[in-house]
Amino acid sequence: MSWSLQEVSKHNNAKSCWVIINKKVYDVTDFLQEHPGGSSIILKYAGRDATGAYEPIHPSDALEKNLSPSQHLGPVDNDAVGSLEKAEASKKKTKDELRVEQFMKTRPPLNRIINLADMEDVAKQVLSYRAWAYYCSASDDEISFQENARAFQRFFFRARVMRPVSKCDPSTKVLGFETSLPIFVSGSALAKLGHPLGEVNITKGCAPSRIIQMVSSNASLSYAEIAAARSPSQTLFFQLYKHKNDSIALNRIREIEQLGYKAIFLTVDAVVPSNRERDVRSPWVLDDQETGIKVYNDGEGAADTDPGLGVAGALIVNDDRDMTWEKTIPWLRSVTKLPIVIKGIQCVEDAILAAEAKVDGILLSNHGGRQLEYSLPPLEVLYRLQIQQPHIFDKLEVYIDGGVRRGTDVVKAVCLGAKAVGLGRPFLYAQSAYGEVGVRKIISILEREIITTMRLMGVAKIDELTPDMVERVDWQPVARSAKL
Repeated sequence: MSWSLQEVSKHNNAKSCWVIINKKVYDVTDFLQEHPGGSSIILKYAGRDATGAYEPIHPSDALEKNLSPSQHLGPVDNDAVGSLEKAEASKKKTKDELRVEQFMKTRPPLNRIINLADMEDVAKQVLSYRAWAYYCSASDDEISFQENARAFQRFFFRARVMRPVSKCDPSTKVLGFETSLPIFVSGSALAKLGHPLGEVNITKGCAPSRIIQMVSSNASLSYAEIAAARSPSQTLFFQLYKHKNDSIALNRIREIEQLGYKAIFLTVDAVVPSNRERDVRSPWVLDDQETGIKVYNDGEGAADTDPGLGVAGALIVNDDRDMTWEKTIPWLRSVTKLPIVIKGIQCVEDAILAAEAKVDGILLSNHGGRQLEYSLPPLEVLYRLQIQQPHIFDKLEVYIDGGVRRGTDVVKAVCLGAKAVGLGRPFLYAQSAYGEVGVRKIISILEREIITTMRLMGVAKIDELTPDMVERVDWQPVARSAKL
């Protein structure tokens, strides 16, 4: 059976809510209260085509996983297909879309991108305002986000000279899996907001260099699509946001096991949505741009409504808020044989508990400054762990992410005991700006910077980087001068 637009349009409220996605009709009435982003965003498109809003932030199998067969109502009729295609063709581009389109005509060639900051500058111009707000947003006043990067400025090298470095090997292993550099892609959601191929750009871009990619539970492509894009020897890890329903969490684990993911990074620092104001504010900014009018409220009605969670907050509203060392880790151990890494350790005390729980690794992270404001920079936690509890590094592998933008940053962290260093936003920016080749480019940049740093420090292999080769200082260097 096929459906007319007229019939679909009758189902435009919470009592009967139908939507069209890719020319197929779905009854989402019973799903309204289960939707992580709340019912209001679905009701906005009730009785009409929701494809444009749905596709950039949902994997291809989301409808199959979340709706029963009876809720898949079938295709629209031929007249409706024609009407939808005509409407799409005649749709007026927004000011934001025109801005991006214009910049793409003058986007710098890839050979002019010489560091990760250059790549971020291009990404800011090619991304929609909504995508940029989601990617770059951090919590509250974004102090933790800024301090993550500033922390690296407090550590200086104690280089050794007169050592042979003509042959320099920056390769290492993470959980026993080989990587050409001591870096990995840290889990980041919704890559399709920046490029239609999304996470697959990152997968394919990492393959030649054997860089390990951690795939987010909230990826915008299905876990299967990402797995299918990898090379035969490529390693994928999985970032697990544990659902409050153990059965749903278990189904997710079983799926990624069958697809060949090699480890689980359990995220523990995002049990509730944080206050990411750029993300929350982005729809209002776009509305103001389109109309040229700022809408003010007289103090009645809408002024008192909740501004919402933003894109980011909606992703984690169903996550388990009652995880414990005593309950969650044994449960996870009982359902999988994959290595388990705890992602989101923010103090030495929890690093000790993780070691006592006998997990395989910990990722020191404050979620890129996107969760708890004024959480310590991961590099500072790593330093404290090395000073206070150095034996922890013999019990499990330690990684960090957050604020890493240079090869020198990576080397500092490895000196202090990190097995590898994760980068999230830089890979999102690279794939948004140039697709797969953008990902390859930043890996090449980091490789050059890491090898140069190692050689100038008198180091030929990763295991020669030791804590005595860095020193923490109490002063800040002069701010970097503006670009010439």
